[in-house]
Amino acid sequence: MAQPTKGDVHVNRPLTNISIAYLQDARDFIADMVFPNIPVPKQSDSYWTYDRSFFNRDEMKIRAPGTESAGSGYEVDPNNTYFAPVRAFHHDIPDQVRANADEQINPDRDATNLITHKAMIHREVQWAAQYFTTSIWSLDRTGVAAAPTGNEFLQWNDALSTPIEDIRNAKRNVKESTGYKPNTLVLGAAVIDSLYDHPDIVDRIKYGQTPNGPADVTVADLANLFKNPRILVSEGIQNTAAEGVAESNAFIMGKAALLCHSAPTPGLMTPSAGYTFSWTGFLGASSSGQRVKRFRMDALESDRIEIDMAFDQKVVAADLGEFFATAVA
Repeated sequence: MAQPTKGDVHVNRPLTNISIAYLQDARDFIADMVFPNIPVPKQSDSYWTYDRSFFNRDEMKIRAPGTESAGSGYEVDPNNTYFAPVRAFHHDIPDQVRANADEQINPDRDATNLITHKAMIHREVQWAAQYFTTSIWSLDRTGVAAAPTGNEFLQWNDALSTPIEDIRNAKRNVKESTGYKPNTLVLGAAVIDSLYDHPDIVDRIKYGQTPNGPADVTVADLANLFKNPRILVSEGIQNTAAEGVAESNAFIMGKAALLCHSAPTPGLMTPSAGYTFSWTGFLGASSSGQRVKRFRMDALESDRIEIDMAFDQKVVAADLGEFFATAVA
């Protein structure tokens, strides 16, 4: 064997200009984009709900000379409340680990990335549980593989399905029931992939693109076809396996869709399918009810990097949304 060997002249060391961390893209998470965020100074409080039925009646009448005009009123429910529990997660950096870390490792940066990533996933998971499932909205529509009846529809991965008509029918139903047209469509990753390839959608857009070129359906095309100004796609994943067990990753939002009305500008007498109440009065929390802090844990001889979040994701008007369960197989 030739001397010296490769091992004699070079010792493998971590590269200073590269490291590998599987941090998800924040753009894949939509929990903070669907419904308006309401910064609130108190952890819990109440908000008022107006009875819509009083406002949509036609009660005006012809007024005879010398008589009173027809009149009416409205009812307000003051008994709606929110509560923003504090959620937290931390990572400790022991002094011995910090002192022994190679230059490529930045314990404070890595700890901050870890806890904020965990918070982003948690917020998305909570959003899905609060809004993106059955028995929450005024109407659930269920995708089936064949022969749909009632509130069922043919799953959109089927070439014979009618996603454009399904979405438009749901929009019309919400508008007729409430007076407000849905303006937001939330899709799971598998759902939008099926819509991109659906023959009805491809046929409607291909003639408007470059002649003889492939039809490349975009989110903007879908928004135009559905007559829906805003489409949000959740592509965040979650590993549900415990530490030490093989990963079990899956898209958080699954194979469903939510059509809803989200108030463009929240305010008094402004309906919205949902609101997020974020407790900003929580000792320096941001407008989203979140704060990151570093403090000393002397008993552990460690620095602790910790994140807190205090928010409540509330369905405010269930009749302003319709849910499409199992939209694709």
